[in-house]
Amino acid sequence: AIETLLPLVSDLIRSEGNKVGKDIDALIADDDAYASVVKLVTCDVVARVMRQSTTGDPMSQESQSALGYSWSGTYAVPGGGVAMSLMNNERKMLGLKQQQYGVIELWHTCTE
Repeated sequence: AIETLLPLVSDLIRSEGNKVGKDIDALIADDDAYASVVKLVTCDVVARVMRQSTTGDPMSQESQSALGYSWSGTYAVPGGGVAMSLMNNERKMLGLKQQQYGVIELWHTCTE
């Protein structure tokens, strides 16, 4: 299973790099430290996917109450699957997280 996941996760990272205009293979070739970060992220993603339960939704945290009828939970991989397993902190480590910016116009000025 790991042998199957490693190339899939590697391709996922390459694909995410392409989305933001970065050639992951070129970055790996130019920087040994970046190559190590890519390896670490790949291993982390594969390990997280391998730990997922196959019988239900993978929960990383769960809380329950009795008389108040409350329940809360945090999913280990929101959306599930390998395609959604690259977390935001891993994107930041790889330099793939783009900062978003924009302007919100709060009111429109009327001119006559």
